[in-house]
Amino acid sequence: MAAADTISKLKSEVAALSQISENEKNGFINLVSRYLSGTEATHVDWSKIQTPTEEVVVPYDTLAPTPEDPAETKKLLDKLVVLKLNGGLGTTMGCTGPKSVIEVRNGLTFLDLIVIQIETLNNKYGCNVPLLLMNSFNTHDDTFKIVERYTKSNVQIHTFNQSQYPRLVVEDNSPLPSKGQTGKDGWYPPGHGDVFPSLSNSGKLDMLLSQGKEYVFVSNSDNLGAVVDLKILNHLVQKKNEYCMEVTPKTLADVKGGTLISYEGRTQLLEIAQVPDQHVNEFKSIEKFKIFNTNNLWVNLNAIKRLVQADALKMEIIPNPKEVDGIKVMQLETAAGAAIRFFDNAIGINVPRSRFLPVKATSDLLLVQSDLYTVEDGFVIRNPARKNPANPSIELGPEFKKVGNFLSRFKSIPSIIELDSLKVSGDVWFGAGIVLKGKVTITAKPGVKLEIPDKAVLENKDINGPEDL
Repeated sequence: MAAADTISKLKSEVAALSQISENEKNGFINLVSRYLSGTEATHVDWSKIQTPTEEVVVPYDTLAPTPEDPAETKKLLDKLVVLKLNGGLGTTMGCTGPKSVIEVRNGLTFLDLIVIQIETLNNKYGCNVPLLLMNSFNTHDDTFKIVERYTKSNVQIHTFNQSQYPRLVVEDNSPLPSKGQTGKDGWYPPGHGDVFPSLSNSGKLDMLLSQGKEYVFVSNSDNLGAVVDLKILNHLVQKKNEYCMEVTPKTLADVKGGTLISYEGRTQLLEIAQVPDQHVNEFKSIEKFKIFNTNNLWVNLNAIKRLVQADALKMEIIPNPKEVDGIKVMQLETAAGAAIRFFDNAIGINVPRSRFLPVKATSDLLLVQSDLYTVEDGFVIRNPARKNPANPSIELGPEFKKVGNFLSRFKSIPSIIELDSLKVSGDVWFGAGIVLKGKVTITAKPGVKLEIPDKAVLENKDINGPEDL
């Protein structure tokens, strides 16, 4: 069937879906049309890629100091809105509900920490920085209930939903909900590139502009390093940059992360999916592409309005194949970072690694709950006693994958200030007050429970049973 016929058939099927709005229907049809037309270049022309200069990717150390006058700082902060991408569930970590309500430290969740941080700013400078949460249909109801506990805080909290699109059946390009799949499995949220149209469709964009807001700071709700930075905000306001992506130097753990390039005169995000096969190893090397995208993004609100109204934000489409009840489906997604090339005077800022502290797994939770960090005013601060700028590498076996199991296997979180790497496999249980240093490997033999006693100090040890302790 020709693409045009497929689209007209899809239009009539989508028109019958009462669960979603006209905006969502139109957005979805546009996305599928772009995808099926096949006219969009999926790969970049490798010979046209240029390494960005320091004008384009600005080193953080070169940013001007922030104004010393608190009244000036207040004026600056009153231009700002903080937006957290809150569409993700905690399922990979064995939690139900939004990931942002997992307890990170001292009984405080991601969301608690975010609210405390912004409240600290609002109290200190007498400013009004609001918090926006972009939920998905997966997290909306839970978040709505949770936000009620912050009504007494000095932070205005607004929530809105990102779009809900039907999954596309691969076989005949029809929407899965039309096939009788009416539950949640028939739908998907189309990636965080959707933040711009959703901000506009929800009416929140116009509301913010009417309040005199100028910039939104967008980040993942699970990145504990993504805190408001006055130097960055001040730079953007002074230099009139419409878009800024925070990037940070790659380590070997980040080889798959997107990087910034200069391409045909624009600043552009280059993701691994756009790299021709013969250049993938080059893309992963830390030599040529030294930085990666942290997904901390600062964007001018007027520019968002202009580009959304012009329907100009045509980010690269990321096809994400899935299977639902044995039916092969496709979800088409876009990423917010890829929008950089549509904004004028867009830059990257090469920030310290401390601004990228995502919690994707219980191994990250171990780092954050340990003595490597402290929490002050909601800010997670790295312990200066750790001399190595890199964090220890931590590998925990499947027994530790779920937060509940992880917490029950540690009487208390070990001291890891001097740890280089930890690898744990099998049925291992940790006592209280343990100290880990150097390179530590702990392997319980199959069917054997291995308990590490209280106050044990393990330095450069390979432990395969109680006899090695």
